Amino acid sequence: MKRVIVYTDGACSGNPGPGGWAAVLRYGEHERILSGSESHTTNNRMEMRAAIEALGAMKEPVHAVIHTDSAYLARAFTEGWVTRWQRNGWKNSKKKPVENKDLWELLVELDRRHRVEWVKVKGHADDAMNNRVDELAVAAMNAGIADRV
Repeated sequence: MKRVIVYTDGACSGNPGPGGWAAVLRYGEHERILSGSESHTTNNRMEMRAAIEALGAMKEPVHAVIHTDSAYLARAFTEGWVTRWQRNGWKNSKKKPVENKDLWELLVELDRRHRVEWVKVKGHADDAMNNRVDELAVAAMNAGIADRV
């Protein structure tokens, strides 16, 4: 199984507001950059969208090591939140509907297709790849804003 290193990030101006997402995929010496924007979204949705687009871009099942600075995204898988939400009919521990269920369902499907390893990295720190993908997400957000003006 191919091992693909992935860095993802999301950005949002206001929460909600216009947002952008980006992912950098690395396999051997190959690198692929993905990014996009939405006119009205949240930061969490952009973090999730980056992971969805990265995993969805894989042409075959892979071992994807996803680096994210989103504790919300990483912990949902590493701490079993998603499993509990599903078991509880997509209700959280307070018995309220899970936010972003539409994107969580996509992520669950992609997580099953691939062997995904979720790695939480510290945001806006000394991780060069995390800083790079942050810049790409902000650029995608700003390009989306400019396109709508």
